Amino acid sequence: MKRSGALIGAFAAAALAVTGLLATTDTAVATPATKGTATAAAVPAHAVTGYWQNFDNGAAVQKLSDVPADYDIIAVAFADATTTPGAVDFTLDSAGLGGYTEDAFKADIKAKQAAGKSVVVSIGGQNGTVSVSDSASAANFANSVYSLMQEYGFDGVDIDLENGLNSTYMSQALESLASKAGSGFVLTMAPQTIDMQSTSAEYFKTALAVKDILTVVNMQYYNSGSMLGCDGKVYSQGSVDFLTALACIQLEGGLDPSQVGIGTPASSSAAGSGYVAPSVVNDALDCLAKGTNCGSFKPSKTYPGLRGAMSWSTNWDATSDNAWASSVGPHVHGL
Repeated sequence: MKRSGALIGAFAAAALAVTGLLATTDTAVATPATKGTATAAAVPAHAVTGYWQNFDNGAAVQKLSDVPADYDIIAVAFADATTTPGAVDFTLDSAGLGGYTEDAFKADIKAKQAAGKSVVVSIGGQNGTVSVSDSASAANFANSVYSLMQEYGFDGVDIDLENGLNSTYMSQALESLASKAGSGFVLTMAPQTIDMQSTSAEYFKTALAVKDILTVVNMQYYNSGSMLGCDGKVYSQGSVDFLTALACIQLEGGLDPSQVGIGTPASSSAAGSGYVAPSVVNDALDCLAKGTNCGSFKPSKTYPGLRGAMSWSTNWDATSDNAWASSVGPHVHGL
């Protein structure tokens, strides 16, 4: 997810083996434990996530209050690294957002929460350079994010680190943060497709390691190039099969269906490649949750507990008259 201009950059098809996934039994994965949090209760069973841009890159400039009610989780993009290893900070771009003040921003967070929404702070983006690589930086990460949660009232954190992460220490940092945050903590992730091709990948390992506190993984099904599906076949982005066959890897690789969401661009201007119409997103949701409206790939079973979908971004959605949210939002909520 890029801050300036449309999202660009692509990954070549990865020859990562996805073995044994389809052999997984039909035994349901246990629902995430609360462990001092209330993740499942804080977010609807079927939820829509949207990224809100704390910068002007040509998309519609918004206040949080402008974000449509279809969005259940709003990820404020982005917090930035500081000079302290692992630590992050957030500065509202008041000038770039037309004079949006911190007081108004904080009030809008409270208003969204009063309306039943969750607001989290997103860490990273394409330009993010946050590195959590040892216990000290893990502690710095947890402490600094918790400080932002206290200062602004964020419900939790989104991990959108696109330049690599260390599963051991990021997991340590997130578990520590969840312990500090307590009830209502919301943890979302937005890995790239390459990050979720195999359970041995660091991002996938992180998601599985923090499964007890994880709300949803909204993988970015765009800016990717072709990738392997859970059946070992190669699928091209921009199709319903790309969404369903890649989601299957997560669903059969250990995540609960309630922890899997489909991340797509809100408009053709929001990504360098991989845009699909909202109707295609809805077809993919139906295919995974109900076994209907599939393309050539049809999963061996259905996942009615599928969490939902994500858009990059609420701003790009607004640029297109909120066409994504007005279509995908009701569809997710009707699953």
